[in-house]
Amino acid sequence: MPYTVALTGGIGSGKSTVANAFARLGVDIIDADIIARQVVEPGQPALLALHKRFGDDVLLPNGALNRAGLRHIIFSSAEEKNWVNNLLHPLIHAETQRQLALAHSAWCLWVVPLLVENGLQRLADRVLVVDVDRETQLIRTMARDSISREQAENILAAQASREARLAVADDIIDNSASPDEVIARVALLNQRYSALATASDRD
Repeated sequence: MPYTVALTGGIGSGKSTVANAFARLGVDIIDADIIARQVVEPGQPALLALHKRFGDDVLLPNGALNRAGLRHIIFSSAEEKNWVNNLLHPLIHAETQRQLALAHSAWCLWVVPLLVENGLQRLADRVLVVDVDRETQLIRTMARDSISREQAENILAAQASREARLAVADDIIDNSASPDEVIARVALLNQRYSALATASDRD
């Protein structure tokens, strides 16, 4: 298993921008959001289980998952949210471990939006938090997802607090800085993580 850095941050913080910058430096990226989409693709057992429990409300006309419909269900009921989590998280974890085992770069970046919420930080060698202030998160989320401020605030309220994420951080990228500053920070961290991975191999 390669040296693994977990990248996390609240919605709208710019995790994808940072992950893409690392990818351009040749770092293998394992993205929990992408894996989460893969396990509920048409024909996958998880989508069949969701359909069986919730009916056609969670399907689009083409048979794909209706994410808005599922989101409405889990935000409306803690019991149903737990049921969905118990279905999907083991599948996501298993596929994550499979992809980590196949990584070839000196170290790999594991992108996990809900790292703190699910207590997964212990599974990484190091935690990198992408941080922005709350107002920036709200503005970016409303623009990206075309949702109201109230909807964006509800999503933020359901996530770990900014303070909770920063409390588990080994490293922080301030993504309200200029793009050039962020790229420079990524380059420095890549050097640091490569050195840590090399040192870890020697231990």
